[in-house]
Amino acid sequence: MFTGLVEGIGEVRGVRTRAGVRDLTIRSSFPREDLAEGASIAVNGVCLTLVGPGGTEGDFTVQAVPETLHRTTIGRLKAGDTVHLERALRADARLGGHFVQGHVDGLGRVRRAGRRQGETTLEIAIPGRLERYIVEKGSIAIDGVSLTVGRVGPGWMRVHIIPKTAAVTLLAGYRAGHAVNLEVDLIAKYTESLLKRGEATKGGGEDGA
Repeated sequence: MFTGLVEGIGEVRGVRTRAGVRDLTIRSSFPREDLAEGASIAVNGVCLTLVGPGGTEGDFTVQAVPETLHRTTIGRLKAGDTVHLERALRADARLGGHFVQGHVDGLGRVRRAGRRQGETTLEIAIPGRLERYIVEKGSIAIDGVSLTVGRVGPGWMRVHIIPKTAAVTLLAGYRAGHAVNLEVDLIAKYTESLLKRGEATKGGGEDGA
């Protein structure tokens, strides 16, 4: 579990693919003791498993299977690219963003990017199947960054990024055409699932004992 509050920017140092599984070695500012094998770490909002520390302090390697490569932007990363990083949430930590699982629901694409009076705005095209989960003033994770939806239209949404967030993430550099990982609000997904199950139970009648 994550919060969507980016802890640092990492640099992809190497990419290797074997039998469809991709290893990415990433350089970070995290201390080596936080990079234990088996730990979860969010890379551009994608929860990946750390399979080993690198040879240099702060370096670590994560693996992505074909399903992850197909559904996220992780498969597009190459050496030299920069990424958002967040370590898994500690049980005793404050939840400053919103609950983020690191399970990407779909890909979006920046339609427009602008900056006015210190505020960065991104207008993002969203898949039709995700529209029902995205509401004005609701939460959304974009490449692992917890943001508030400012406005929603048919097939798109707009987010407004404060200077602090722009300064510690890569979002201010995104331009039209840039693909992003989207994770919608966890509560919305579970609420829909519960409502559907309730309707199915009503339609089918009660089970006999």
